[in-house]
Formats: sequence, C-alpha cells, structure tokens
Amino acid sequence: MPIGSIVKSRNRINQKIEPIQKSLLFARLYHPSMKIKPLRACYADFTKVESSDVFCDEAKNLYQQYVADGLYKKVPQAAFFIYQIKSITGEHTGLVALNEVEDFFEGKVKKHEATLGAREKQQMELFLRWEAILKPVLLTYPSVPSISAWLNAFVHKNKPLFDTRFKNGKVLHRIWAVTDEQDIADLQDLFTKNVKSTYIADGHHRTTTMAMLHEQRDQFPDFDFDHLFCAFFATDQLDILDYNRAAEIPKGMSGPQFMALISKVFDIELLETPRRPLDKHELVMCLRQEWYSLHWRPELLKGLDEQNALLDASLLNERVLGNILGIRDVRSDTRITYIDGSKGLNGLQKAANSRHKVGFALFPVHFADMMFLADAGEILPPKSTYFEPRLKSGMLVQILKKED
Repeated sequence: MPIGSIVKSRNRINQKIEPIQKSLLFARLYHPSMKIKPLRACYADFTKVESSDVFCDEAKNLYQQYVADGLYKKVPQAAFFIYQIKSITGEHTGLVALNEVEDFFEGKVKKHEATLGAREKQQMELFLRWEAILKPVLLTYPSVPSISAWLNAFVHKNKPLFDTRFKNGKVLHRIWAVTDEQDIADLQDLFTKNVKSTYIADGHHRTTTMAMLHEQRDQFPDFDFDHLFCAFFATDQLDILDYNRAAEIPKGMSGPQFMALISKVFDIELLETPRRPLDKHELVMCLRQEWYSLHWRPELLKGLDEQNALLDASLLNERVLGNILGIRDVRSDTRITYIDGSKGLNGLQKAANSRHKVGFALFPVHFADMMFLADAGEILPPKSTYFEPRLKSGMLVQILKKED
C-alpha cells in the first residue's frame, strides 16, 4: 500500500476516534458493550519443534516456512481460547477472541500510545504476506469476578488443547479451546454485561494497522479486516513493570555541573545500596556507579495540572532529558536507551556504565493512572508501560484469509 494511502488512513482514523476519546462527558453517557466473537485459528505443533523459544522468536521471519513444513494444526471450528501463563510469579489467565474493529473507532478499545506510520506500513506488509496475524493484541479491563470464575472453572474441568514451556522450562503456556455453543454464548453474555471498554496493554501498532486495513477493506475482499485479534486479560491478571531510561550527558558537562542542574528540580539523597523507587514521584538515579534517590521538588509538582502530575516519565522528559540534556525527541533520539523492568537494576546499570551516561529508574505506572489518561484521550510518553506476562508470537494464529 502506498505511504500516501497510509497517511490518509491515519487521518481518517484520527478524525473518527479523537472526538470520542477527548469527550469525557460522552464517555459517561455512552455505555458500550464489547462485541467478542470466536475465531478460526491455527496453533503451533510443538511436538515437532526442538525449541519453543526459538520457534516463537523466529516466527515473524519464518512463519510461511513453518506452514510449509507442517508445523501448524488448524482448529476445526471457530472457538474462543483460554490462554494461561504460569511462572514463578503465579498464574495469569485470559481469553483470546475476536473483537469488532468498530469498537476501536467507537472508543471502546482505548489507546494510550502514539503510533508511527513506518511501523504501520511494515505491519500491513506482514499481515498481507502472512495472510494471518501471529500475536493477539493484549487488552486489559477492570477485573470482573464472574468472568474470572467462569474461566477458572473451565480450566479445572477440561484438558488444554496444547501446552509448551519457555525459558528453559520455567514458564508454562497453556491453551484451551472453547467450542461448545452454549459456552461461547455464556462468555459473550458475560462480556456484554460487564466489560464496557478495554485498554491496549500491548499492540498499539497492530491495532491501528488493522483499523487502517478495515478502512480499506474493499481493496481486499478475500480478507477479514473487520475484526481485531485480541487477548483479554483483566488488570488482576497483569503486572505493570517499570520502564527505565539511560541517557547521554553532553561531553562538555561535568559531573558536578549535572548534579547542580538536577538539584534545581529534585531533592537528592545518596543511597547506600541500589534499589528501585518506592512510590510515584520518586526516581532512582545511577551515575558513575553511585545511586541516588530523587524526589521532585514540591513547588514543581504544585504547578502542574492533574494529568501532567500523574506520570514521572513526562516530567523527566521535559525537565531533565529536554531542558538539561538537550534530548527533545525521546522517540527517535539515539542518545536515550530504554530498559524494561524485567532486566532489573543490573540492566539499567549496564546501560549507564559510561562516565557520560546517567540511568533513571522509574516507579511503574499505576493502572488507574493509565486508564485515567486513556479515558481522557491523552497519550503516554514512549516506553511508559511494560506489561507482564508476555504473549508469544506464532503460538496461536488468526487466519485472515476468508474460507471459500
């Protein structure tokens, strides 16, 4: 698809969704319901695979070869799929289903990240080449006890369709197929009554790409671009980890000069041992093998409105990375590196191991803050949230090509 068509599609999509996302009054008066549907799917035959980790890591590059080699099985009928991940941190259970793309336009599937046209173009090319989607968009919603109880009861009464282990056997992924018509109707009813909207946890580019293809679906009559491939995990089934940053200090700026500048926006305390921030509005800084606790100066927080005061990442981008270090575009500037929280403080220290680099550990974004901003139609700074557990590519696949 020409890049001009993508730009036009993005503009049409923004024109459709911005009035909804920007109107809190509309959100209070309009009570939509999620339209979930079963899907045709294929799943990886891990009995023929030497390494589950390698298979899923390479799925994006080798999917068509995997299909040609007979490494996928097809579920004979449309189904919902219960997806459970078990690790040392516990069990995390969700539901994989289709959701109407129109729900995104109507503001029921809420985004909190900006997307890039180049990434969307790449996603389009992959979807069309694969004739499939290899990984569901991860959506979250406030926990609903009746849905959780239904999923857990089904899991305990039925055998999984398949399971496989990752990370040297430490993480178990299991999938159950829900094919009974009454079970499908029960789940649809539970979602219709209890889930009025969802929030994108992972997969913003897959979502906006599918929205663009939906807008241009007349050009692709053999494909289903009316539905979004989704994994619904309630907030109590997900963890938001910290997303940290390492940035270059200008070579002409000495250590004492840098400390003097940040002391104007932070109250600073030297730490005896490294640790993560204890709460919102505290950051932990790694500078030349020393660790500091940073708290925003009270007068700085007082001058902010509620939305800007919610996110430390926004303040850090403006007050430190921008005003002090001269990094204005945090999405593309090569002087900043992002380190997800799963890599721990060691990962941050490794990224900030130069005399001309500084590392910042942030407290994880609260679910409530993310939802508040998404409801208001606001966009979070890049790399603000990192959700676990992580779904695997190429494990459960939605077939886009319509059946004859």
